[in-house]
Amino acid sequence: MKKALFPGSFDPFTRGHEDIVRRSLHLFDEVVIAIGNNSNKQRYFSLEQMKGKIEATFAGDSRVSVKVFQGLTAEFARMEKAGFIVRGLRNTTDFEYENSISQANHHVNADLETVFLITSPALSAITSTIVRDLHRYGADVDLFLPYKL
Repeated sequence: MKKALFPGSFDPFTRGHEDIVRRSLHLFDEVVIAIGNNSNKQRYFSLEQMKGKIEATFAGDSRVSVKVFQGLTAEFARMEKAGFIVRGLRNTTDFEYENSISQANHHVNADLETVFLITSPALSAITSTIVRDLHRYGADVDLFLPYKL
């Protein structure tokens, strides 16, 4: 069984993230959406709220689970018995950043491979940062999210 981890802060989880998960299910038998909990970072949306929204988004698909973790992603992947990490790439800047993280993860867990999926063009402009900023100032963000806030 091929199991992949899709890690991130998901603050918030966007339609772009949803697209990566759904496309990953064509490659893997199971995808764990791993919400990283960085105690040094202030979240805009609570972990509990995001976990619930993501679970509701994939409620009809038993191949997707949502878990919160702390610590190194590569170690969490080992605990989950996931052999792969899935990451979405919007542009070359994302590639440079994700490539470095991939190499560090492989150093920590040599059995872990990272798979990059190119973001669907219609969703490539969506970022969690933009959605947070729009929401913070009262703009409607429903178009960018697979759920209602």
